[in-house]
Amino acid sequence: MKVTVRYFAAMREAMGTQVEVLDTPAATLAELRSALIARGGAGAEALGGNRAVRMALNQVMSAPDAALSEGCEVAFFPPVTGG
Repeated sequence: MKVTVRYFAAMREAMGTQVEVLDTPAATLAELRSALIARGGAGAEALGGNRAVRMALNQVMSAPDAALSEGCEVAFFPPVTGG
């Protein structure tokens, strides 16, 4: 299925792009994250399992087990802190 993936803040810098459209067999956010990590490179480190990563599905904060659907939009970003 095709999904649009958006990266924000440090994730965008590490991935080298703000947005990409992927054709993926991933069924959940967690599976998509794992597939992106498997590509290797700086993006793998930014999304790595030991990293705190927030995920949104169709502009709603979502759990890793959230189901993907054709044409959905996924966003990855680091936790936001304020002060």
